[in-house]
Amino acid sequence: MSELNLILSPEALKSVSELALAHVGDAVFELLVRQELCCAKAVPVRDLHRRTVARVTAPAQAAMMEALLPLLTPEELTVYKRGRNAHTHQAPKSATPGQYARATGLETLFGWLWLTGKIDRILVLYAAGKEAANAT
Repeated sequence: MSELNLILSPEALKSVSELALAHVGDAVFELLVRQELCCAKAVPVRDLHRRTVARVTAPAQAAMMEALLPLLTPEELTVYKRGRNAHTHQAPKSATPGQYARATGLETLFGWLWLTGKIDRILVLYAAGKEAANAT
């Protein structure tokens, strides 16, 4: 049985599409939200799903991304823009096309960071985005 390698080389990452990165990033982002809510003792179990869904919507992710833009490195900004500009399907009714594009960019960035093994950077960005969301 071959060993599972979760960190991709820069060459291997070039063959992963923006939307595939967003697919991974969506899971990473949702896991962070779920972990945060599960660890918050004040959240009743019956409310976990509702609160998770509220934070993983395109409008919420787009707002977080706006707060994170000034914090991105040039390389991260390039990855975000690739995801933002990817040809996605029609935006859901709950989001504008711009919000959906920014949310896809956020997910692409988180997927890229995950696959490059930059978990600490994901945590820094997630914390900064959460702090910005709490400030508004």
